[in-house]
Amino acid sequence: MKLQLALDLVDIQGAIEVVKEVQNHIDIVEIGTPVVINEGLHAVKAVKEAFPHLTVLADLKIMDAAGYEVGQASAAGADIITILAAAEDESIKGAVAEAKKLGKQVLADMIAIKDLKGRAAQLDEFGVDYICVHTGYDLQAVGKNSFEDLATIKSVVKNSKTAVAGGIKLETLPEVIKQNPDLIIVGGGITSHDDKQAVAAKMQELIKQG
Repeated sequence: MKLQLALDLVDIQGAIEVVKEVQNHIDIVEIGTPVVINEGLHAVKAVKEAFPHLTVLADLKIMDAAGYEVGQASAAGADIITILAAAEDESIKGAVAEAKKLGKQVLADMIAIKDLKGRAAQLDEFGVDYICVHTGYDLQAVGKNSFEDLATIKSVVKNSKTAVAGGIKLETLPEVIKQNPDLIIVGGGITSHDDKQAVAAKMQELIKQG
């Protein structure tokens, strides 16, 4: 299991400052969609240059022109690029093909997918590297989480790794660890704390014990 830090509500300098605090306790740093919208792929480039030892994920949530966008994110230094599971099959296959050519990885985000089991099985066949169950901000606000969805996709996935995102905090982390995903994605569960380093360290410790 790996720990990914999601950075959503920061600028480039803010992102670098946060990563400086927690870099010894995370495996992957995610440049979230809001950061990419506000700052562009410059944010990915700046973070990768500042922390070359960390894996950097660009949360582009690609829906179309997938091969091109994977190529652009890769050129900016992204190691993993996200595509929406709701995208056309050809877009997902195109993203996977381009990523493989460039030595990068693709994470398919299952946000808003109704048939989790059926789509996860298809994505697994398409060769995506990660399939991520994701409770978005708007659903988190009404008390939803993705922990049961994780068990659903794990029941059908044979080759892809699994990931979970959405509202994970120190208190709920043990519940997530029990499901044994390959990747646990945490945003505000770390960034909202004053002592981010202490929280990230505790999370990594729990994950390693899990």
